[in-house]
Amino acid sequence: MAYRHGIEVTEKETSFPSPMSTKYGVQVIFGTAPVNQAKNPYASVNKPVKVTTFEEAEINLGYSEDWKTYTLCQSMYASFKLFQISPVVFVNVLDPKKHRKDIEAKSYEVKNHQAVVKTTGFLLDELTVKTQNADAHVGEARIGEAVTGGESVTLTADTDYIAEFDEYGYLVITVLSAGKAYEATQITVSGKVIAPEMVTEEDVIGSYDAATGAETGMEVLRQVYPKFGLIPSMLLAPGWSQKPNIGAALQGKCEDISGAFRSMCLLDLDTALAKKYTDCEKIKADMGYNEEHSIVLWPELQMKGKVYSYSAVYGAMMSYHTALNNDVPYIYPSNKDLNVDGAVLEDGTEILLDQIQAGFLNGAGIVTAFNDLSWKAYGNNTGCYPENTDPKDRWIGCRRMFDYVSNYFVVAYRKKLDGNMNRRLVDDIVNSFNIWGNSLTANGMCAGIYAEYRPEENTVEDVLAGHLKLRIYFAPYTPAEYINATMEFDVAALEGVMA
Repeated sequence: MAYRHGIEVTEKETSFPSPMSTKYGVQVIFGTAPVNQAKNPYASVNKPVKVTTFEEAEINLGYSEDWKTYTLCQSMYASFKLFQISPVVFVNVLDPKKHRKDIEAKSYEVKNHQAVVKTTGFLLDELTVKTQNADAHVGEARIGEAVTGGESVTLTADTDYIAEFDEYGYLVITVLSAGKAYEATQITVSGKVIAPEMVTEEDVIGSYDAATGAETGMEVLRQVYPKFGLIPSMLLAPGWSQKPNIGAALQGKCEDISGAFRSMCLLDLDTALAKKYTDCEKIKADMGYNEEHSIVLWPELQMKGKVYSYSAVYGAMMSYHTALNNDVPYIYPSNKDLNVDGAVLEDGTEILLDQIQAGFLNGAGIVTAFNDLSWKAYGNNTGCYPENTDPKDRWIGCRRMFDYVSNYFVVAYRKKLDGNMNRRLVDDIVNSFNIWGNSLTANGMCAGIYAEYRPEENTVEDVLAGHLKLRIYFAPYTPAEYINATMEFDVAALEGVMA
């Protein structure tokens, strides 16, 4: 070690806080990722991938700043950098074996033993790199043009060269000193690249192959709990959910997940159609976004020039506040910071709503963004409002709490299944549930919750069939959505100071 005497300062990359962890606020996100950059491009296709850090997401799925093309990346950024929340489950539907195209051979200049191919999406295992034979004529192809002839030598990966991706997803080829192209001034590159533009709505919605048992797209959702022991709490497809077919599929997946669980889905309105707040009610109706498990969002959001689908940010924010509050989703997401600096349409037009305009959207069952010293989510109604005014369905907080209690009951008492059905079993379930419920009430998470067993509802036929029926009574809090104070002139006070 060198002898040191003096003072110095060193720098390291900016690090982000360790993500908060949630069990009852888990996002399951469907879309596309630049998997050609992943450690194994073929291992993360139509499979649930659980990640806990941005770096882990990058390794398993790849990352790109092109969020419109690679839609999962905006949720990676929102979840791990805007809000620091984990885990997140991603389902990438871009299949490198299916969504791919050929790239013809082109010539690239080698400078300092390195060439940069400014084309994204290359699959490294399909890459062909060649150089001119030392005895052949050079310069048959101009830099960047297609190669039409001339003798060439095919180079071997990791022997003659190393291929990597830079921060823009471009291919960087470094020729090795021990290889046969170290002194080359020009190489030709060809191969296959992923083609995200080939991904269709059908790929995202997915299917089940009865012959093989293979599941794709949203059909993969049922694998999340058996694979990871995580309950899907929010389903979203940023960059896709503004399409009615995708939204309908998400709404249809919110109940009976893995035969037992319930979740919410986050749906974006198409800002290319809904260009002003008065357009949104009709667009929402036309798209059929009217289910009690849906949260309908408008417009898009931006932060430092990056544009997000609202669902990507809202999902991360809602997950974060669930974890922040003892992993119980009793806090309403409305009036919570979005950690962004603007709201925009698809074409970049800025959206600035006042309280009346935002309230108009809320009355149509749409959550919007409102700038009140900072940008915040604004709205408490699910997509079923105003057609459905049942408080357990219309209020986002109530709906989430009903889902939460239902999911908790399934997980907590699944271990009681197949036990002897006697009063001891019944009392164990009812008493332990009520102790848990009392803790929620005591901590201000609900107004009250309890379970009871009614003998008259458990007939001899039910008992003989092995069926046990219980009742749960639950009162989550509704939001203080409107606060009114009446003011009047206090004449007596004025008379008192004038006397």
